Amino acid sequence: MDQHIQTASALIIDSNATSRSLMSAQLRDLGVGTVKQTPRVKDARVMLENQTFDIVLCDYHFDSSDTSGQDLLDELRREGLLPHSTVFVMVTSEATYAKVAEAAEAALDAYLIKPYTSANLAERLSSARQRKRTLKDIFEAIETQDFETAANLCMARFEAKGKYWLYAARIGAELLLRLKRFDDAKTLYEAIIAAKTVPWARLGVARTEVATGNLQAARRTLENLIGDLPDYADSHDLMGHVQMEQGDLQQALKTYQTAATLTPGCLLRLQRCGSLGFYAGQRQEAMRMLERAMSQGLRSKLFDMLSLVLVGLMRFDEKDYKGFKYAHDALSAAMERAPGSIRLQRFDLVFRGLAFLLERRVGQALVVAREFTEHADAGSFDLECASLLTALWIRLSSQEVELEEMMPVLRQQGLRHCTSKASTEILVAMTEGHLGAAQQFRECQQQIFSVAETAMRHSMRGSATVAVELLIQQGEISRNAKLIDMAGLVLKRHAEKIGEADVLARRIEALHQRYVKPMAGGPAKPRATGSVALRTAAPQPT
Repeated sequence: MDQHIQTASALIIDSNATSRSLMSAQLRDLGVGTVKQTPRVKDARVMLENQTFDIVLCDYHFDSSDTSGQDLLDELRREGLLPHSTVFVMVTSEATYAKVAEAAEAALDAYLIKPYTSANLAERLSSARQRKRTLKDIFEAIETQDFETAANLCMARFEAKGKYWLYAARIGAELLLRLKRFDDAKTLYEAIIAAKTVPWARLGVARTEVATGNLQAARRTLENLIGDLPDYADSHDLMGHVQMEQGDLQQALKTYQTAATLTPGCLLRLQRCGSLGFYAGQRQEAMRMLERAMSQGLRSKLFDMLSLVLVGLMRFDEKDYKGFKYAHDALSAAMERAPGSIRLQRFDLVFRGLAFLLERRVGQALVVAREFTEHADAGSFDLECASLLTALWIRLSSQEVELEEMMPVLRQQGLRHCTSKASTEILVAMTEGHLGAAQQFRECQQQIFSVAETAMRHSMRGSATVAVELLIQQGEISRNAKLIDMAGLVLKRHAEKIGEADVLARRIEALHQRYVKPMAGGPAKPRATGSVALRTAAPQPT
């Protein structure tokens, strides 16, 4: 082993006590300085989220859990919670070898097939740690968030076909997507496919197509990939996202359910299915998925507190006081851990308003709804907030009281957040069958699209200035990200023909900073949640 092994720390994840003891002894014999162990995946998840280990030995199968070691690794990698410098070794039986070997093409550092010897373990660790040292400059750049340098180092190693070039290429392609260098990322993925056909590279091509707004091409790429490899869960995830962006909630739910079935212990997929099931009206299925997620990972960083709010809404509708209180208490505990979170404070307003309704204190619930509505002017008040605000007002309106103020409040949210068919369907789903509110949201979407089409016609006829001014004016009124984005794109395309372009650019940037950027979190790094990023790219200007 290398000379630094004595300072290394290791984590063993295995439900079998005998196996844990054996692995611990083997690691100590190899000189590993610190060895910790845990029998449960959900405990391991929390440990890995809060502490860095140099080596992780993880069993693939756990007797008491639906979550596999691969599910754990996928979640941690996807959310950036496992440093690239950590060596992750999967331990598997002969029966699951094929799945683990396929995964090794992607994110695994090494795998061991039971039974194995200390010499096998030493060989795998030595090789993996050597690779980490060879690519150290790339990992150090990533750790300091110098993603441009890291991507360029990966590209250089790939082009030179240097040692570990395929591994570096995967990292580089991910970084290029994050940097929005979509053409470079697609070129790299396609070169990898030409050199060696691997599923993650084909998926990467689809991801670049999604990122550039070419949803139809992405769908074709994914259909081919799923046809060839129906058990590759990540391709179902991206297909579900594409279907959501196209406004097909029911089909997206079926696709996400397929992914969740392939990885039944995956916390993120449970929440994604649960939240989408809620929006699609399949409340029993939504409750089952979200409460499973609560039981498996309530304290995990991968658990999204939106799941608690959706459970709270369903428990409220069922008049399940005990279940409602459990969800509210869980949110209160999260607020104690993060007292400055505006997002959690808004979630608490929903719970407080619902709690007053359960106690038949409608007046106090109305005060809370108005307080929540005051948040709507903030730049950070996104589609998620708008959907929950809608949910609270709709439940207030069902208490046999006249609420003349509700429809104007919901109209304001519709004009701002109906940026696509998908976002409109989410808001419509939150109306719970209130025909007037549902119709109003659809009218808001049509109004926004009419403004966009009018601006495009002006642009095509040579009146780019009129188009930009219209989009800015309507963007200021509606605060709609689609219109604000379009204003920027049209101005950029026709800047040389537009008088006072600098003045218009400053107005657009002010709107963008206030109403678009705070909402983004964006495609590059979405929140770890069951809900899907719903903001779509504005049409390309003519």
